[in-house]
Amino acid sequence: MRVAVVSLFTPQHGETPARTRTHRTAVDLAAQGHDVVWLCARWWGGSVQTFELNGIAYRAVLDEPSPATFAARLPAELRAVAPDVVHAINTPPLPALAAVLTGQLGGPPALVDWWREHPADSRAVARLLAQRAPVVTTPTQTTKTRIREHGAADAAVDVVPERIDVDRIGGAPVDDRFDAVYSRRLDRHAGVETFLLALAERRRDDWTAAVIGDGPERDRLEVAAADLRIDDRVTFLGDRPLDERVAIFRGAHTFTQTAAREPFATELLWALACGCIGLVEYQTESSAHELVEGRERGRLVTSPAELADAMEAVAGAERLSVDPAFESYDGAVVLEQYLDWYRSLIET
Repeated sequence: MRVAVVSLFTPQHGETPARTRTHRTAVDLAAQGHDVVWLCARWWGGSVQTFELNGIAYRAVLDEPSPATFAARLPAELRAVAPDVVHAINTPPLPALAAVLTGQLGGPPALVDWWREHPADSRAVARLLAQRAPVVTTPTQTTKTRIREHGAADAAVDVVPERIDVDRIGGAPVDDRFDAVYSRRLDRHAGVETFLLALAERRRDDWTAAVIGDGPERDRLEVAAADLRIDDRVTFLGDRPLDERVAIFRGAHTFTQTAAREPFATELLWALACGCIGLVEYQTESSAHELVEGRERGRLVTSPAELADAMEAVAGAERLSVDPAFESYDGAVVLEQYLDWYRSLIET
């Protein structure tokens, strides 16, 4: 199958969750033998139009990023590339809309993968994109609801979650230094204070905790841990590679998710698959609750006091180093969901 990825930006322009998700999909497609061409703004030096890396052929539609210019040139580029199907991302929305309209005018059909909307994106164009796209994939039910509010038909929107690597988890060592773990970029949305306050309420109990991640809030949070007199039992580990994080998750008992904004709680997913009990603070701008709702090894809370109570309530629960309930999130399974939609679009 020949797949054209339509995304003005790539991870080489700067890492974002949406670009990383798209790149991972493109790499997986190429690894399976599919022909993948990524139509984008140039990010490599020189004057060649196509640059190949990791099995992906990146094709420069223009040199400097411009959504309007990219959208205007896209129909001709798609004719030149002649893919069987297009995989577009929703932001910025104008190039994705151009891909959809090209498909409706006799070009290759387009699937739109919708992570979240950027505040700078045109809401009018985003609504039109949601309404005109034949298929929209999104990582969560929370985001699916927002897309439907834009006017998308329910049958046209499908949840394709983020992915994990089940074999990677099973082959990882177990680092059992910590009972409770938090892992995320430490920015203003992180909500780590809730985690620290809950731990402080349980300071008389026997526990160790780790905060994984770095960011602008780290220094302030370390001071907060000291002020709460728990800094001797809370270790701030900074950024750690995925393999190290997986080892820590496999050895931990609970993983706490408190971020105020999270389109998809990827770290929580890895931790749950590594056997952690998930303790999630409900937030209106986060979809993390979807991963633990209805699961025995999960709790939803709304305050530090409730989180402390939940920690105590699950203290006697069995420790696991892997949870097979999350095998459906393995990369091979998730990629097959995209392939099913590609085939459906091609056959239509």
